[in-house]
Amino acid sequence: MKMMVMKQHSARHNKLERRTERRKTTDVWSYIQSSLAVASWLIFLIALVMSYYAAPDKDYGLLRYYNVEIRQLWLTPLTRYLYIFLWLSALGSYFALITDKYRSRRRNDNPHYHLIFLLAVNIFWLVYILVKTL
Repeated sequence: MKMMVMKQHSARHNKLERRTERRKTTDVWSYIQSSLAVASWLIFLIALVMSYYAAPDKDYGLLRYYNVEIRQLWLTPLTRYLYIFLWLSALGSYFALITDKYRSRRRNDNPHYHLIFLLAVNIFWLVYILVKTL
């Protein structure tokens, strides 16, 4: 029994050893995928800053006490730009996932969960803005 387990383990080990890395250099698609991912995250960060200025103000008691005017609606011009930036970020992460899907076929290649997370957050945020501004 023990000998059979050792043979299976050694056969698996030999099979993994035979899979040598044949990629000599990184290809153009890898650079495109990385560039799209970085650009998508940068656009997302710009959208975060933009949403701070476009969103309605918080209604704090101290502001009401001093009769400070509180903006209750989203700023329309900034909301349009925010919407565009979120779409650009979502499309960039989607295209980065697509290029990665056709480029990497190995089990041990990176699944790029950060791009899936970015795409999901962008979609949820777009839906939230649509619901709140309409």
